[in-house]
Amino acid sequence: MPERGLFHSGLLLSALLLASGAALAAGAQEAAGNSSLITPKVKQIYKIDCAFCHGDNGNGKTDAATSMKMVMLDYTDPKSLEGKTDQELFDMIRKGKDQMPPEDASRAKDTDVQGLVAYLRSMSKGAKQTAATPAAPAASPNPNR
Repeated sequence: MPERGLFHSGLLLSALLLASGAALAAGAQEAAGNSSLITPKVKQIYKIDCAFCHGDNGNGKTDAATSMKMVMLDYTDPKSLEGKTDQELFDMIRKGKDQMPPEDASRAKDTDVQGLVAYLRSMSKGAKQTAATPAAPAASPNPNR
């Protein structure tokens, strides 16, 4: 009997973890199209924590990046984020990658990180891109007409 209770508790915990992860993922995917997430706080976080290496405009051409021999993505180029989902960008910001430190939850809430994702995407020169939203399939001609 105790094993059954543990099994059900484990199932419940797993379901809760899956649900919270799905909600976070959905929120991150919405970031690209939601400019309301780009708050003054988000811009300040970028300026303090990101711009030193990534540049004020996101082009990645900074003295810091050059001196640390880092090749940065150019966020002003639409192609630089083309294959990346909002969730991948969210995770990269939250967890860090290579020499990039993570954005600690005590400094930036999840909504702030979602705002950073939206801000990165907004730096692109005119192209609205969302890897999370596939293009609609082209309409096929009706062969019966």
